[in-house]
Amino acid sequence: MNAKHRILFVCHGNICRSPMAEYILKDMVEKAGRADEFEIASAATSTEEIGNDLYPPARRTLFKHGIKYGYRHARQITMDDYRHYDHIIAMDENNLRNLQRLLGDDVDGKISLMMDYAGKHRDVADPWYTGDFEKTYNDIIEGCEAFLKAFL
Repeated sequence: MNAKHRILFVCHGNICRSPMAEYILKDMVEKAGRADEFEIASAATSTEEIGNDLYPPARRTLFKHGIKYGYRHARQITMDDYRHYDHIIAMDENNLRNLQRLLGDDVDGKISLMMDYAGKHRDVADPWYTGDFEKTYNDIIEGCEAFLKAFL
């Protein structure tokens, strides 16, 4: 068995974008028959939603697309996460700034912006403000597919 690829998705509250990315990438690697090669999780840069489950419209969007998800608790990223994960993928520029504030300099080059993998230096659409969970879903699909092509 190959060494595990450890991936942590990060957004502001860990109730919409980052857990959607977590479940979408888990679904992709499971369908590819490679789930045992991955450890995939998500976290927040803020403490605002700590302990809260996946936001209901995000859950409905995943369900609509046949993506399995489970009950979970939002949590904030830690230095232990930085040491543990190989890739820490932020959903937007604000997340990148908050990660630097929380973790300091990215001396190991682990932190990246999700849409950069798809060749688009921009944020993943934030459904908390837009209400458009389908756009967010499509951004995450594009970013996850490109991530897998870049690293596997």
